Amino acid sequence: MSVRHSRRVPSLATIIGAIVVVAAMAIGAPAGSAAASGHSDRHHRAHDVDRKVRLNQIQVIGSHNSYHQILDPSELQLRRDNLAKPAEDMLEYTAAPLPDQFQSQKVRQIELDVWLDPAGGKYANPLIRAATNGGPYDPVMSTPGIKVFHVQDVDYRSSCLTLKICLTQVKQWSDAHPSHVPIAILTELKDDPLVFPPFNFVVPDPWATTPGAMDSLDNEIRSVFQSSDLITPDDIRGHRRTLESAVLDKGWPTLRKSRGKVMFLMDNAGAKRKAYLQGHPSLDDRVLFTNANPGDPDAAFVERNDAKGSGADIRSLVQRGYVVRTRADADTLEARNNDTSTRDAALASGAQWVSTDYPVPNYGFDFMTSYFAQIPGGTVARCNPVNAPRRCVSALLEVGRHPR
Repeated sequence: MSVRHSRRVPSLATIIGAIVVVAAMAIGAPAGSAAASGHSDRHHRAHDVDRKVRLNQIQVIGSHNSYHQILDPSELQLRRDNLAKPAEDMLEYTAAPLPDQFQSQKVRQIELDVWLDPAGGKYANPLIRAATNGGPYDPVMSTPGIKVFHVQDVDYRSSCLTLKICLTQVKQWSDAHPSHVPIAILTELKDDPLVFPPFNFVVPDPWATTPGAMDSLDNEIRSVFQSSDLITPDDIRGHRRTLESAVLDKGWPTLRKSRGKVMFLMDNAGAKRKAYLQGHPSLDDRVLFTNANPGDPDAAFVERNDAKGSGADIRSLVQRGYVVRTRADADTLEARNNDTSTRDAALASGAQWVSTDYPVPNYGFDFMTSYFAQIPGGTVARCNPVNAPRRCVSALLEVGRHPR
């Protein structure tokens, strides 16, 4: 009797399951490899950008008077009652706290107005605050040290009242985001008196003639930032005789060498620049890059705020190797008129820092406007339209942690 060995026939479900598994293996492996390949390629390109693109070959948005806050309603009304509308309109803009500007508004250059107050208390009782019974001001204004605000007595509100407080906010954000492109901090040394009899406004200490004033500015900056956090004139000059020759011949550091760092710029020219340079030729052992002109030994940073009138000059300066700050708008005029012509000229000029009071939409105070200034494409930074190398990729200039 023969014995027949029966074979088990797989069910339809088993056959379909096997097909799915095999297909998944066949399709999934290449997909995974493609994803890995794509990630590797992006990593390679980011590494290439870090090594090839220099600090002066990108463009970012900056904010003007980055600390500025609107007066409270009673103070604002009093000032409106006593100041002509065009002058008042110039003062009615506001800025987000510095960390919010970096995090949410894609700002990578800020501006701080700095006032000497070595004994403390000089600006502790603003006149307009006293006139509206505003009560005691923040006690930090009674402590010695440089203060940050716009105009004594009449436009005094600030999101960070002292230079050290402002810089500490920058430092904390920078430490938490170490791959950011360099942040530039433009400082305007303020000491203009207000003469409007019969009002008695505070008389500021003059920066250019007060002994030790310029050293105190450097010292306060260095009390917050370590040397490894800073890009200074000494770093750029190296062994060259002048800062200008280093900038024009050697150039600026790459992004790889400057990520996570800050640099300081001086808005002022004239007597204040001269006082800052005294005893420090070509900015030897100084922190700030001065606002100089081509041909000056300290020329590296140049300010050209009239983007429409100076467009050709700015492009030439950028091509030669200088870094330039210009403005997209001023005195709230462009925003009130929805006029983008200056903004567009500023961006096209190649200036590395394009400053605005309106880094995001719908930012007018007490008026509606569609005006704002941002980097085209919406990135934090973009390849400079005038001097960026061919391999620069705007989307890779700041995208989280970069390869080292």
